[in-house]
Amino acid sequence: MATHRIGVIGLGKIAQDQHLPVIAASDEFVLASVSSQRGLTAPGALAFTDHVALLKETPDLEAVAICTPPQVRHAIARQALAAGKHVMLEKPPTATLSELSDLKADAAARGLVLMTTWHSQYNAAVDRAQALLAGETVTRLFVNWKEGVRKWHPGQAWIWQAGGFGVFDPGINALSIVTKIMPAPVFVAEAELLVPSNAESPIAATLRFAGPGDLTAEFDWRQTGGEVWEITVETAAGKTLLLSGGGSRLAVDGVETVAEKPAEYQDIYRHFAALLDAGRSHVDAQPFELVADAFLLGRRVVGEAFHD
Repeated sequence: MATHRIGVIGLGKIAQDQHLPVIAASDEFVLASVSSQRGLTAPGALAFTDHVALLKETPDLEAVAICTPPQVRHAIARQALAAGKHVMLEKPPTATLSELSDLKADAAARGLVLMTTWHSQYNAAVDRAQALLAGETVTRLFVNWKEGVRKWHPGQAWIWQAGGFGVFDPGINALSIVTKIMPAPVFVAEAELLVPSNAESPIAATLRFAGPGDLTAEFDWRQTGGEVWEITVETAAGKTLLLSGGGSRLAVDGVETVAEKPAEYQDIYRHFAALLDAGRSHVDAQPFELVADAFLLGRRVVGEAFHD
């Protein structure tokens, strides 16, 4: 398999914790360059403070992984595609659905690869749950997704701005699992969004999905104990599935059947390498659509101010 020269644009927490180590350990990619407005660097890679310079001045650059906040990804991705580079988009891929549609069309017109990355889908437990639910009738779905924003996004003001997604930045991970495992499409019927008085994006949210069953989700960024990343599914046949650990563990009728250490980003990069070799894009908008619908339908409730 070919070795692909890739650049990483944006060196925030997720890029440093996941993208850089996975690329360093990969047989399919070589980290050619990075760009960081803060002047951060990576061993063995050219370093730039401007992504435009990265695109122009990295020799034989084939692809880029864009790990910036979502509000600026569309413009950067457009520039990367115009420069002839394949593009991987961190989640959420863009700030709006229309921006993602535009990038999909632009990549197709240029014959370039575009990939959206929903990392929580890349778990063996999620694949197993999808297989077990195929053809089943779901009577109950409960998403319980709670974590502490101060732990996972300390000092990141952009998440509270319009287009920053708020609690849906982690919540979209749960929704990406839901869209993969559910045997029929899900649609948001109602939403309540709790927005701090000094923010523009929600810190907590409750969703109800359309359907004959009891289909709900709760997201909260105010968790002070351990994380709760669970999805419970019950079927008309009496089967109960519990995905926990962010999708890394699966229990069926109370018996744990899958418990594997997450290797989400390793699988993301394997998938991206396969797409590059095949010259094929993978753009999945379904989790993004559910978040957009929650914002469209959501009843906004103003809560107390949040201070990091």
